[in-house]
Amino acid sequence: MAGKTNSKKSNTKKVRLPGFGYTEDRENFIENLLMLLTAGMDVLSAIKAVREETVRRRMIKFIDYLVAEIESGSSLYQAFAGTGLVNNQALALINLGERSGRLIDNLKVVALQQQKNRSFQSNIKSAMMYPLVVLTVASVVGVGVTVFIIPKFAKVFSSLHVELPLVTRIMINVGNFVTAYGLIVVPGVFLALVALIYFFFFFRFTKFIGQNLLLYLPGSGRLVRQAEVARFGFIFGTLLNAGLPIVEALDALVESVNYAPYKRFYRRLSADIEEGKSLRRSFESMKKANILIPSTVKQLIIAGEQSGNLADTLVKVGAIYEVKMEMTSKNISVILEPFLLLMVGLVVLAVAIAVILPIYSLVGSL
Repeated sequence: MAGKTNSKKSNTKKVRLPGFGYTEDRENFIENLLMLLTAGMDVLSAIKAVREETVRRRMIKFIDYLVAEIESGSSLYQAFAGTGLVNNQALALINLGERSGRLIDNLKVVALQQQKNRSFQSNIKSAMMYPLVVLTVASVVGVGVTVFIIPKFAKVFSSLHVELPLVTRIMINVGNFVTAYGLIVVPGVFLALVALIYFFFFFRFTKFIGQNLLLYLPGSGRLVRQAEVARFGFIFGTLLNAGLPIVEALDALVESVNYAPYKRFYRRLSADIEEGKSLRRSFESMKKANILIPSTVKQLIIAGEQSGNLADTLVKVGAIYEVKMEMTSKNISVILEPFLLLMVGLVVLAVAIAVILPIYSLVGSL
């Protein structure tokens, strides 16, 4: 998308930021650069000023690379390209802003998108944190009871020569097994869980399995769909407002989405629009689109397309679904709480029965 340039090429070796561990640095860089440009500084002076406030060595090295590139005549877009500082949609906005003289306005959109993405991810993480904490605590307590409490009861019961109920025998056998092989079993189970989580949610060839699982589960599915519709409306709308053609905006939207079903959906939309179809015809040709985008949202988008207010309509859709997502993220822990308490209660009940039944048998025999 970059135009031709007559600038000489810098001899500085390209510096690329790692994908992990530098999210906050990326966001702070864009926000600080935007503030300085808004205050009237030129791009090069603004980047040098940001460098003075930077602490991490990797970021300092990266900013030095940007300074060298811009001093050699590269545009901001050319300096950012291939560094991993921003995603493709942000690069497209920066390129368009430089060509149209609206760099500050488009950088505001980039910064706002970063804030929205952070908000979306924070809401999803906070909604999932409560059940994870409860399950982790329950697992630790369960292992503790199995290793330290049950073996002591086993010794007492064996000395009484009482016929033990099935539940008690199972509990004692599990306790003995964990006591004997705990140093292997517990870390092994933990590593197996970590491997499964990585395989289903992070490994690029298989993470679509975990994504589909989250998308269709009753609680998480609703939250994920609302977050993705909010992202779709906000990002697509702001890209169109910034002046990006609809096909390029959809292509950039694909880069900002993590869920494979939505990536396929946006690619299909982009291909249909490129062929000359309207959004309405494209929606009609995709019968399963209702699973990803609610029919009411599709009707709003179609109405916005017909009235010429598509960008504003999309931004409003994003705002509506952002509020819905925040409400769902707050309520999901309330919805899951009874199930988690029931599960923990059943474990406690099983332990209690395993301990109390032999005592009743002993009292009965006496």
